[in-house]
Amino acid sequence: MKQPLITNIQRYSIHDGDGIRTTVFFKGCNMACRWCHNPETQDFSAEPMRNPDRCSGCGRCAGLCPEHAISINDDGISVTDRDKCVRCGACVDECYNEARTISGRAYGIPELIKTLEKDKMYWEESGGGVTLSGGEVMAQDMDYVVELAKRLHGKGYSVYIDTCGFAPYENYEKILPYADVFLYDIKAINDDVHRANTRVSNKLILDNLAKLGRAGAKIYIRMPLIAGLNDSEEDMLKVMAFLRDNSIPVLQVNLLPYHELGQDKLEKLGKERHDYGFNPPSKQHLNELVQLFNQNGYNNTKIGG
Repeated sequence: MKQPLITNIQRYSIHDGDGIRTTVFFKGCNMACRWCHNPETQDFSAEPMRNPDRCSGCGRCAGLCPEHAISINDDGISVTDRDKCVRCGACVDECYNEARTISGRAYGIPELIKTLEKDKMYWEESGGGVTLSGGEVMAQDMDYVVELAKRLHGKGYSVYIDTCGFAPYENYEKILPYADVFLYDIKAINDDVHRANTRVSNKLILDNLAKLGRAGAKIYIRMPLIAGLNDSEEDMLKVMAFLRDNSIPVLQVNLLPYHELGQDKLEKLGKERHDYGFNPPSKQHLNELVQLFNQNGYNNTKIGG
């Protein structure tokens, strides 16, 4: 069993399913969404990150790095050569300003559950639980993920799976007995738009969704919406037609307006910011889409997570 890397354990989350939840962000995803708000979770390996607002340019990290992967540029800012960096963490441990981190660490399952159970009082009082997210949790080592979900489920904790759907269906079959709800993304119903903005087709994603529906899974549909790209009434009607044609029992629909939180993380990763000209739909348009879903029988449709 291989231990996947985890970038964050987010406590007191109210946007990743019902009640107060603790969300585990696994590192690694087989898609590359242009609007990704967690770019540090895309790569399956550990990555160095630097907070430019905390870095004073003192140069201590450059002097400590055993691989000579860090230098100070002409502007007095520390720069990491990602090819030389071996993610040893020496710079993280000795940074006075806590400007440096390594994104991604492994947890044994007992250690992870012990950490998660610090929040069980909140779960019990709110009807919450644990959400396994990413990155893409379903693209991780499934022996680990299934065992984790099985142990949590066996303790009576609610387990939600937040997934983009781009993974072999056999992975979903394995997790199905221990997943209370799937938070299932439809990034774009138009395959050309999907390919252009995620680098992959949506065919496997939609096929997996239909199979989960036939298997009796409880499903919340979540759609990140970008103005003029994937938010038209025509697109929404096509989504609903797909759900109806495949008899997918959707318990909730979440319309998630685009935001730019991922751009700051790109800078911390030492990557260039991207300006694709993305904007969120207007509040009026979002409300109109909620009404459209309601009119078509999807009465539990919400804006946001």
